[in-house]
Amino acid sequence: MGHTPRHYVKIWALLCVLLVISVVGPELEITLVTLFTAFGIAFYKAFLVCKHFMHLNMERPFIRYILITCLLFILMLFGGVAPDVLNQSGTRWENYAAKEAVLRGMAAGEGEHHGAEAQGDSHGEPNSAAGSDEGHEGGGH
Repeated sequence: MGHTPRHYVKIWALLCVLLVISVVGPELEITLVTLFTAFGIAFYKAFLVCKHFMHLNMERPFIRYILITCLLFILMLFGGVAPDVLNQSGTRWENYAAKEAVLRGMAAGEGEHHGAEAQGDSHGEPNSAAGSDEGHEGGGH
């Protein structure tokens, strides 16, 4: 049950069309379309490559079992390390860079929500128009 070169050209053309869709999709800036084109089309393209170019549809059933077993091991590995990797601290370690990034993001978010009155100058000092200068003697740095 061999495939002709014409069959492979059709699959290649379909993969090229899907590539164009997956590149153009995020340009629409619609979240649902972006997610569909990023993940849905990527999975379908991987399926097409596995089925037609790797000939998994013509192999014996044990090849499928090996593939499924490998995918399960990958999921187990991710499940085993994800709790540590996705956290900012653990029993004997701390991710200082992640904590600092969260604090910077929170500070930037507060500045956007409170308007110009709450924002300071580039050195963290309050704007002179934002309020009184109580506690600032001489105004120097």
